[in-house]
Amino acid sequence: MQRILVLNSKGGCGKTTVATNLASYFASEGMSTALVDHDPQGSSMRWLSLRPKEKSEIYGVPAYSRPSSGVTMSWHRRVLPATDKVIIDAPAGVMGQQLQELIRQVDLVLVPVLPSPIDIHAATRFIEELLLIGKVRSFGVQVGVIANRAKKNTLVYQSLEKFLTTLKLPFITTLRDTQNYVRASARGIGIFEMWDQRVQQDKLQWQSVIEWLDKIEPRTNLYSAQNKS
Repeated sequence: MQRILVLNSKGGCGKTTVATNLASYFASEGMSTALVDHDPQGSSMRWLSLRPKEKSEIYGVPAYSRPSSGVTMSWHRRVLPATDKVIIDAPAGVMGQQLQELIRQVDLVLVPVLPSPIDIHAATRFIEELLLIGKVRSFGVQVGVIANRAKKNTLVYQSLEKFLTTLKLPFITTLRDTQNYVRASARGIGIFEMWDQRVQQDKLQWQSVIEWLDKIEPRTNLYSAQNKS
């Protein structure tokens, strides 16, 4: 089981877009996939509720909600034992102890960043927090960065690209700013489940993400909140 955390302390950076597209890709490839939504807005679970019945099944976990009476939190947030891929959509504003708890439960972290001065500044502070407080390196968790909703021919993208290449973290890919993601989201599907020729460029931009994820083995010392209960 590989656990992937999609995380950025700033809201509106496209965490749910990354999480849902990853989940739909793995599911469409025949892998047993779970989508865990920690964001109180419930965007990933709302997307999952729109998913057509004929599409590959994704197991949804509304981790943001309270469990029913008599049900423990660990049972409420469980994923099936035979799951191949677990995609975790984290809430905005995660810091400190909560950040550490999430980091300890995963194999790798994907950080989407938008091309705006505010987002670049916020990402700088968050990545420092991730390295120092989150202790990703001491836990052996891999971290990769994705430039999201980008227009490559703009000065602000050039600033983002310069910033990302200065990080001592993998800059995995750039996802373009396109309505294709909006159309996919409205139907409960992902980019890889669309067959319009207009999404071919988007699929190509995701290939480096898939290849990077394939190289990372699940941690043998993975901490699980379920084991703690």
